[in-house]
Amino acid sequence: MLRLPSHNQRFHLLIRNLSSFASNTTIFMTSKHFLPSPLLPQTLSPKHFSTPSKRLLPSLSSKPIPNNHSFWLRTNGFYSLPSPSDSSPSPAYSQDLEDQPSDTRSLQILNHKLKQLGIDITKSVAGRENRLMCPSCKGGESGELSLSLFISLDGYSASWLCFRAKCGWKGYTKAAADGKPSIENLGLVNKVKVKRQITVESLELEPLCNQLTAYFAERMISSKTLKRNAIMQKRSGDEIAIAFTYWRKGELVNCKYRDIAKRFWQEKDTEKILYGLDDIADASDIIIVEGEMDKLAMEEAGFRNCVSVPDGAPPSVSEKEVPAEEQDTKYQYLWNCKEYFKKAARIILATDGDLPGQALAEELARRLGRERCWRVKWPKKNDVGHFKDANEVLMYLGPSVLKDIIDNAELYPISGLFNFSSFFDEIDQYYHRTLGYEFGVSTGWRALDNLYNVVPGELTIVTGVPNSGKSEWIDALLCNLNEGVGWKFALCSMENKVRDHARKLLEKSIKKPFFGVGYGSNVERMSVEELEKGKKWLNDTFQLIRCENDSLPSIQWVLELARAAVLRHGVQGLVIDPYNELDHQRPVSQTETEYVSQMLTKIKRFAQHHSCHVWFVAHPRQLHHWIGAPPNLYDISGSAHFINKCDNGIVIHRNRDPEAGPVDLVQVCVRKVRNKVVGNIGDAFLSYDRVTGVYKDIDESQKK
Repeated sequence: MLRLPSHNQRFHLLIRNLSSFASNTTIFMTSKHFLPSPLLPQTLSPKHFSTPSKRLLPSLSSKPIPNNHSFWLRTNGFYSLPSPSDSSPSPAYSQDLEDQPSDTRSLQILNHKLKQLGIDITKSVAGRENRLMCPSCKGGESGELSLSLFISLDGYSASWLCFRAKCGWKGYTKAAADGKPSIENLGLVNKVKVKRQITVESLELEPLCNQLTAYFAERMISSKTLKRNAIMQKRSGDEIAIAFTYWRKGELVNCKYRDIAKRFWQEKDTEKILYGLDDIADASDIIIVEGEMDKLAMEEAGFRNCVSVPDGAPPSVSEKEVPAEEQDTKYQYLWNCKEYFKKAARIILATDGDLPGQALAEELARRLGRERCWRVKWPKKNDVGHFKDANEVLMYLGPSVLKDIIDNAELYPISGLFNFSSFFDEIDQYYHRTLGYEFGVSTGWRALDNLYNVVPGELTIVTGVPNSGKSEWIDALLCNLNEGVGWKFALCSMENKVRDHARKLLEKSIKKPFFGVGYGSNVERMSVEELEKGKKWLNDTFQLIRCENDSLPSIQWVLELARAAVLRHGVQGLVIDPYNELDHQRPVSQTETEYVSQMLTKIKRFAQHHSCHVWFVAHPRQLHHWIGAPPNLYDISGSAHFINKCDNGIVIHRNRDPEAGPVDLVQVCVRKVRNKVVGNIGDAFLSYDRVTGVYKDIDESQKK
């Protein structure tokens, strides 16, 4: 072990090295002990120092100190650090400190480290507790000096603690022996802490006076309940505070006070435990509330198996993972009482109904296990709000209502785990057909009404040999859906130029050719007025998803833009055409089958979550022995998952042999329908007008 030189030896060492220091720094004279300031004057004689007494230990006040009180600890037998008004500012750490005496150098390093954390020690005294403004919570709403700082006598280390329950910032740091900053220990909790042994007599607690008994009576808490829970009082001059005593196995562990102004404080250096802990020993059902008054209210409703947290609720749920037990400082009271929860099969979280109360319930559930937690829903107080907590329900509605609320507690929700009762409203709406589109939306072609209807939130895979009209058929379908029910769409059509795609859509909507020559020479061309009207229709109906550079878009990129289109423009349909125009890079360890399965799962989740129907065009693999018949869904290039994962599978096939029938005959082969309510497997035939791109129904004689 490294043995430091004695106090006198260190003093003489300081004297020999102080000749190089400036002499313009003020020294605050004291009687016995000393703490070197950042810069000591050259003129310093041994008479200023004497043998130090025993080191003082830090102590915490049991009551917060408001910010409006002056709390500069000027004297305690130590030299004080320079105040902000001194002409010499506290120096930042630099290599120049290597040339300074070790005590002074260490203190300067310590001062610099604390300043980086927002702790100003210019008016602090070594060897005792100093009360400062906490840089983490700023003293809360009252602006109290809630940070307790202790600096060692030698200036080599400092520890701090904010006693505000909603903050609890705690840490320790020291100056390294070589004069370089060492921050590894910042924020670590000091585990070595002696717990005080307290008794009712040592705290000078008294039985409740009539005034406080009447106060509890107004809140519907009986004298019997007060006596059983050892509710007492403590006098401080002319003021009286309520004393909530915390017991474990019959021994007093802690005491929490509340004054008339509803200010709370606890005894210092005592162990944090749950209030009413002995009442849940060996209990299979445990109720946890947010305050001592709620614990007493539960007893009035017949529940003794109830405890209260000692420090109230956090402002919000932490986004971090639950820390390890030894580092979980804000909820240490749970770990201190963990053996009491081992036999609990059901834990009812009856915290306050406000946002902090809900956050507390979530933090408790994270630590106790959501699977055995239940939650309480407080009843409505009026049209705009609910009752806040158990005591408020007791006061306004009575003990029987409070008992019913606890008896009817609900299972605490677990993300991803539900029961059917959560969906009964939706099931009823589905039965009564009030959701809309329960039987899907008609395609606009009578021939398909019994085979394929469009349902929001489903995935339809469309395939067919090249030039069979897959994209043209989908465009015609979108036009029908817009005309019939006003749907809007997002188009990710990477094989079409925008102008060509616009022409095809306009021709199907206006039912006239875009040009008056070539394919449309025998039909009247759309007029300029019709074009202008059609342009407005295009702009109102469709959103384009297009990659603006020469790179291939990924499916994730497409779905993110489609989500924006749903939220911003209210689109109900998405077309991805075709599959092979996407970027399909995958990890070396992942097969194409695994990739396709993962990709289709993402698309289906998007469709279901946003109630958006998705049409995904996928080409079949090369058909070396194709004889002109429609391909099968299993012929799609890539994976059989295209048919396994889709909700609907459609093959578009066009007749190319004049001897086999009309060349304008298009066969729509419905090869998969997952939902039997909206369709069935079968074939439908439509006629295709090459001039306008319009698909029409045909009668049975034409079909043959």
